[in-house]
Amino acid sequence: MTAAAQADLAARGFSGLRIVGDVHGEATAFEHAVAGAEAERLFVLQLGDLTDHGPDSPAVLRRMFGLLDAGAGRFLLGNHDHKLRRALIGQRVRMAPEGLGRTLAQLAEAPDGAALKSRAIAEIAAAPAWLSLGQSLFVHAGWHPRMLREPSPPDAGTRKPDPMLSRALFGQVTGRMMADGYPERLHDWVDRIPAGYTLYCGHERRSTDGRPYIQPGEAGGRAIFLDTGAGKGGHLSWIDLAW
Repeated sequence: MTAAAQADLAARGFSGLRIVGDVHGEATAFEHAVAGAEAERLFVLQLGDLTDHGPDSPAVLRRMFGLLDAGAGRFLLGNHDHKLRRALIGQRVRMAPEGLGRTLAQLAEAPDGAALKSRAIAEIAAAPAWLSLGQSLFVHAGWHPRMLREPSPPDAGTRKPDPMLSRALFGQVTGRMMADGYPERLHDWVDRIPAGYTLYCGHERRSTDGRPYIQPGEAGGRAIFLDTGAGKGGHLSWIDLAW
């Protein structure tokens, strides 16, 4: 999202952005976030992981696709979105029953399930893996300085993750698994965010008080983690940015 994109949004009457964290199938919470953004003329930028775990992933997809059609929002590529597309095109993926398995079952039962599957394949293929707007940076999981210099591949959603795309989708990991079943993650990349820049990301629930977690970096930038557990016993968080 360039300065030209911001100018275009402003010309169309948007007063800023509503940055929405991982939704994970929590359709009611996502509806509240979107309805509030519409009332305040905020463009919705969702940070990835629309589906899995929650009670109504099809409704989340419908609402997101409606925003795309209206030119009122977009979503970044998350690891769960990437995996959903792979499953929908017939690739073999590991499928947690409460995660992707639940989403596929919900889509199978939805009256418009076939249409949602087809649209999801196309939209996930085209979703950007990272964006920047002025001194605001956006990615699903983990950042790298090259993301300031290089745009996201236009077909990121169709690609097998290379090191850059892997950082965007999964963050920085050690290769070891923790007792909770999740990989051990590193956050050294936060220290490389330049002074004056703020990165907005999701992917992992780092907050201990229900509010987005803020980590300052050694170079003077900071990262704000917006995943506060939607679909996994927590809630959905968002932050508004005015032009």
